Amino acid sequence: MSGKVGMVGVGVMGFAMASNLRKAGFDVVGHDPAPAARERMVSIGAHAVDSARLVAEACPTIILSLPSAKALAEAVGGENGLAAASASGTVAIECSTLPLADKRAAHALMEGSGKILLDCPLSGTGAQAAVRDLIVFGSGDEGAFERSKPVFEGMSRAQRYLGAFGNGSIMKYIANLLVTIHNVSTAEAMVLGMKAGLEPSLIYDTLADSAGSSRIFQIRGPLMRDQNYDKPTATIRTHLKDLSIIGAFASELECPTPLFSAAAQPYYAGAAQGRAMQDTAAVCAVLEEMAGLKRQGSEPSDR
Repeated sequence: MSGKVGMVGVGVMGFAMASNLRKAGFDVVGHDPAPAARERMVSIGAHAVDSARLVAEACPTIILSLPSAKALAEAVGGENGLAAASASGTVAIECSTLPLADKRAAHALMEGSGKILLDCPLSGTGAQAAVRDLIVFGSGDEGAFERSKPVFEGMSRAQRYLGAFGNGSIMKYIANLLVTIHNVSTAEAMVLGMKAGLEPSLIYDTLADSAGSSRIFQIRGPLMRDQNYDKPTATIRTHLKDLSIIGAFASELECPTPLFSAAAQPYYAGAAQGRAMQDTAAVCAVLEEMAGLKRQGSEPSDR
């Protein structure tokens, strides 16, 4: 496959997607405000430019992977944002987990400038993104989604078209609700077993292939087993942002989420303990502390 693809936001997820698109034969042009992120892009043969507008001038298809609603507003509606580019017909694929109201505002700005914004959050961690093990939750203009399939195939293993703009984000909220619960239930099982005297490796190896296993158990269980929290594929800090979005969405719908609400607490406790920049698997260390269980090397790196 060949062609140009733009990247706006080159953090953990953005860099993984850019790398896989390069491997798939795409010419990648990207922007990130962080100099280190731009240098990493250049290291894989991508081209770094100084603004989102310049990305839009160079590429017919652009992927956005951004950390906040503020970053999205600037990337789309800023003085040097995508909407300011003279090119028309551009398709921007918004992959971030953000409030629907902010995505819809960005969609309106893009539409007003003759461009298309798709709402396409991703299911998967940074580690999964690195090996193209992502699922695209696509929503918005169906024709633009279909035309973007070669790009999706270059950075994901599966793509689901879910209908009207915003449905992708709703599905991502639901998926992350499950991730929130499964991650804490994995930690709870590991801690209960260790408290009872079982070795963490024995717990993981036995349960990973059992009826009680889950994809999150298989991904985060080894990190909990090895206390490997300081090379995060998703930080507690980032997950706190997602917890807030999901909680507000459920509250708006007056929908009860008792398990989600209970499972959120260890993440907040982890941040309070100095673990905000650790992998979300560090909720295991939080529960260990609550259980009075002490393993060597369990202190947070920034405590």
